[in-house]
Amino acid sequence: MSKASDTAIVILAAGKGTRMRSELAKVLHRAGGRTLLEHVIRACQPLKPAQLLVVVGHQAEQVGELAEQLGGQAVLQQPQRGTGHAMQVARRAIRKSAKFALVLPGDAPLLLPETLAALLDAHQRGEAAATLLSAELNDPTDYGRVLRDSEGRVQAIVEEKAATPEQRAIREVNSSIYCFTLEKLWPALNALRPANFHRELYLTDAIGLMRQRNERVLAYVAPDANEILGCNTRAHLADVDRVLRARKAAELMESGVTIYLPETVVIDPEVTGGNDTVIEPSVQLLGKTRIGMRCKIGTGSILRDVRVDDDAIVGAHSVLDSSRVGATAQVGPFSRLRPGADIRPGAHIGNFVEVKNSVIHEGAKAMHLSYLGDASVGEKTNIGAGTITCNYDGVGKYPTTIGKKVFIGSDTALVAPIRVGDGAYVAAGSTVTENVPADALAIARGRQANKPGWAAKRRREMKRAEKSSGRSPRRAVGGRAKPNRRRAQSHSRGRRRPQPRKRSRR
Repeated sequence: MSKASDTAIVILAAGKGTRMRSELAKVLHRAGGRTLLEHVIRACQPLKPAQLLVVVGHQAEQVGELAEQLGGQAVLQQPQRGTGHAMQVARRAIRKSAKFALVLPGDAPLLLPETLAALLDAHQRGEAAATLLSAELNDPTDYGRVLRDSEGRVQAIVEEKAATPEQRAIREVNSSIYCFTLEKLWPALNALRPANFHRELYLTDAIGLMRQRNERVLAYVAPDANEILGCNTRAHLADVDRVLRARKAAELMESGVTIYLPETVVIDPEVTGGNDTVIEPSVQLLGKTRIGMRCKIGTGSILRDVRVDDDAIVGAHSVLDSSRVGATAQVGPFSRLRPGADIRPGAHIGNFVEVKNSVIHEGAKAMHLSYLGDASVGEKTNIGAGTITCNYDGVGKYPTTIGKKVFIGSDTALVAPIRVGDGAYVAAGSTVTENVPADALAIARGRQANKPGWAAKRRREMKRAEKSSGRSPRRAVGGRAKPNRRRAQSHSRGRRRPQPRKRSRR
């Protein structure tokens, strides 16, 4: 790729974008996982220009901060008086050693570095005063048409409102992306006058002045017409997002990833995937998600900033955020991994299980309806259905440590801080408030008491009451329940159960 060591790149990002109907500056809207401005800056970076200037105006502080984070230099245009005026403002920051300038809008996120390099190369080879990037559109409505002379040079740029029927039939349009020779541009800019309804200065008028002075003006046709698409409306934003997502899906498929129904997936630009990984329909892979080889990501799953190692499976409709899934591990379907979840190789996290800030070690399993927060679950431990770690007391978070080869019975509440030793068992339905030694059985529940014949007796009483009153004995005037003098008394036997410490899961 050609280097632009003697070229200044100027990105015009000062406008508000009124057609967006938004309080947010247009270039800060997102498509394809990045802001529009970030896409444009990243397309310019491989050229290694002498300078990368971003002209800011509306929400200058936010736009300028983003530009500088990406290596650009913000230049304030206040007030905003058109593209020609923006270049006059940028001129004060352009170094005298610069010979050329690439000028492009901040809302053209589909531009590719190769196209910008080719535009600069065509300009330099053609020894032109100005070269514009054009494109041939099937529907050129709303674009300025490019008129060429007999030698193929640009004769004029005619806006749609001013075009004749013959000119409107021309499919080659102006993209508002230009390359200039600066010693030719500055005199034309100095001669601009705001002779229009908006009293603004336009770069297209500067190009017209160059042509009047018999300067050489060329046009380079973009290889992909989509590259010139800008974002003036929400519909444009959706169109651009669709193209960016399709590009990313195609990139992954080219690298060896299978994607079923790629038009349904949402994949951010920094996502990577290994060979023979399968991505099912309606999956979202966001942020810096990394997926290894031979993985499977099930339908409807959402992964953000997640690492999935080789041969792992994420079942359908699982939501994973800032987590890790180890090699051969299985998560889902319908699982949730919150930030800090570390599922080690061979572990299983099943349906409706939520894990937060916890390590689930090799071969451990939590298959159903459980919450594991601020916990460490040892190797080959089994977590029964309905188990929760009560890690929050309203003020602080507390850890739960479960050893190796532990069996936690269903519907167990582990009130942190607590430790369960290696090889221990916890009986189903227990609320555990004290540490459990290794190889012990913990039972923390009330003793069961059976009342023979109680249910049959109760039904007979209810039936007699219903016959005598004509209505249900459980319903009183005003909808309130009548007290039942024969209400069953429940008793417990054995030692009194200690009051558990209060913890909630969070």
